[in-house]
Amino acid sequence: MYACAQCTVHACSREGGKNPSPHCPMNQTGVLEQAGELYQKPEFREFYIRASEMEALGYGVWTRVKETVTLCHAMGYSRVGLAFCRGLRREAKILDDILRRNGLDVVSVICKVGGVPKESVGIDPARKVHPEAFEPMCNPAAQALLCNQQKTQFNIVLGLCVGHDSMFYKHAEALTTTIAVKDRVLAHNPLGALYCAEGYFAGKLNAAEMPE
Repeated sequence: MYACAQCTVHACSREGGKNPSPHCPMNQTGVLEQAGELYQKPEFREFYIRASEMEALGYGVWTRVKETVTLCHAMGYSRVGLAFCRGLRREAKILDDILRRNGLDVVSVICKVGGVPKESVGIDPARKVHPEAFEPMCNPAAQALLCNQQKTQFNIVLGLCVGHDSMFYKHAEALTTTIAVKDRVLAHNPLGALYCAEGYFAGKLNAAEMPE
């Protein structure tokens, strides 16, 4: 089992990768060679090179939004998908405007597309945010399929819920990046929980009991 997050050696950051620990993935030469071959595939090679070049070009200077627009230009993309949460519709419009100002055609699809009631997929009404009201389900699979239908060359996710974003990534045909993730408590900055994990949030980050 690999445990890079607990590593104190970091052989991967040394030239030649010398003296890795016994359970270090650096020892998995076959897997690493396989990964190297993937980067050489025609559908990935230029994309990976361009994305890596941006790390140096904009290091500590470019925002993630600027990096995203720059990557689209570098790859010659003209049509991008924007899958966003209804709760971040204001931010989605701002991002949409920026992308369009940069010459991109934007296919934007909101999470509630379809207006499908949550009950229709087996969600207990008692477990809705507002049990007595109509509440449309988030529909990340539809967001992905609609982007596929419109032949987006690259997709951007903005604020989809935990797990719903996973469904989008799974079903989208084009490569996808994320501008922001959902965290309703921390103004969509989930790293705040990590920075406070040994202080204000100590003991408050354990899994909650989900109803059966």
